Amino acid sequence: MSTENNLQTIYENSIKILTDLIAFKTISGENNSPLIDYCDNILNSLGAESFRTYDNEKKRVNLFSTLKSKNGNGKKPIILSGHTDVVPVSKGWSSDPFLATIKNDKLYGRGSCDMKGFIACVLAYAPIFSSANLDRDIHFSFTFDEETACIGAPILIKELKNRGITNGICIVGEPTNMKIIDSHKGCYEYTTYFEGLAGHSSQPQKGVSAVEYAARYVNKLVELRKKLKEREPKNSIFDPPYSTLQVGGIFGGIAHNVIADKCHVNWETRPVIKEDAIFLNSEIDKYTNETLLPEMKKVHPNSSIKKEIIGEIIGFNRLEKSEACEFVSSITGDNSREVVSFGTEAGLFQEIGISTVVCGPGSIDQAHKIDEFIQLDELKKCLQFLEGVKTQSIN
Repeated sequence: MSTENNLQTIYENSIKILTDLIAFKTISGENNSPLIDYCDNILNSLGAESFRTYDNEKKRVNLFSTLKSKNGNGKKPIILSGHTDVVPVSKGWSSDPFLATIKNDKLYGRGSCDMKGFIACVLAYAPIFSSANLDRDIHFSFTFDEETACIGAPILIKELKNRGITNGICIVGEPTNMKIIDSHKGCYEYTTYFEGLAGHSSQPQKGVSAVEYAARYVNKLVELRKKLKEREPKNSIFDPPYSTLQVGGIFGGIAHNVIADKCHVNWETRPVIKEDAIFLNSEIDKYTNETLLPEMKKVHPNSSIKKEIIGEIIGFNRLEKSEACEFVSSITGDNSREVVSFGTEAGLFQEIGISTVVCGPGSIDQAHKIDEFIQLDELKKCLQFLEGVKTQSIN
C-alpha cells in the first residue's frame, strides 16, 4: 500500500476514533475512566505498556502509555500529550454536542477541537508507530481535568519524576493550527469563601453580610488589576502584555430582606511572570487579614474568609534554544514561534526538564463554543506531522 493510501486509511480511522471519543461525556470533574479504558485498549493491543494515576476518588484517571523502542534508546523519547476533559455544554447547539456530525468539511462535537481531535490522530497513527522500527520510545500522555486549572497533570508529572521519566520531547497537542507555540502565561484559579452572620435587614448592625464583604474583596481585586498593568514587563511577548485578573462570579444571599451569611467569589489571574502572582496573592491576603476579617470578627467572632486554590498552573517559558521546537520545525518546515494567552500543561512538563512545545490540530477560536468543530483538513495535517515524527524515530 502506498504512503498516500495508507494515510487515507489512517485518516478515516481517526474520524471513527474521534467520533467515539466525542461520545464519552468527559466534562471536567466527571468520571473519564471509560474513555481512558478505550484509549488503553487500543494502545495495549499494539503492545504498549501503560500505567495510570488517579484523583482521590479514583474516578478521574490519567493514562501514560509507551510503545518501546526496538533498537535501544538512542534518541530522546517523544511524549504525545493531550487532555481528555471538555468544558460544559451551553444551550443553542445545532446538533447533539456528544454525537459527532460532519458538515461542509467540518466535524462538530464537544471536544472535537479542544482537544480530542489530537488524541484521535495519535491513536489512529499508533499502529504505524507500533509496526515501525523505532529507535526511540513513543509515549502517550492523556490527562483529566485540564480545563479546571490542570488538576490531573500534576499528579501524572509527580509519577513521571518518581519513575525517572524526565528527559525527552513533549508535544502538547492543543489546537494551534499546527503552528508552534513556545510560551504562554500561567493560570491561577481561586474561590474565596466568606462566612458572616445572618439576620434581619432592618437591623444590619446585628449581622455580618458575607455578600458585602465579598463585594469589597472584589473591589480590591479590581484595584490590584490596575497595579498588574503597571507591572508590565519590558518587551513583553504577550497580548495583552501584562498579567490579567478576572472575576468569574459572586454567589450569595437568599432574599432581599435577609443579611447574607454566606458568599463565595470565583476569580483567576494569568501572570506573565510568577512574581506577579506572588505579588497579587500577598496583597489580597494582607487586605483580607488586616482589614476585612477584623471588621467581621468585631461583630461575629466566628466569621471567616477562606481562599481555596483551585489550581496554580505555572506559565510556559520561551527558551532561546528549544529542542522540542526544533524537532517540530524539522518536520513542518515552519521556523516561526508564536505565543498565546490561554494556558496548557506545557509548563508542567517543562518544569521537570522535558523540552516541550504546544502544537496541534484545530483552532482555539472554535474551542469552548457552541457548535465547536474541527476542520477535517486539520486532522490530515496532524497525521502528516505524525508521519514525520515516525520518520525521525526510525533508523
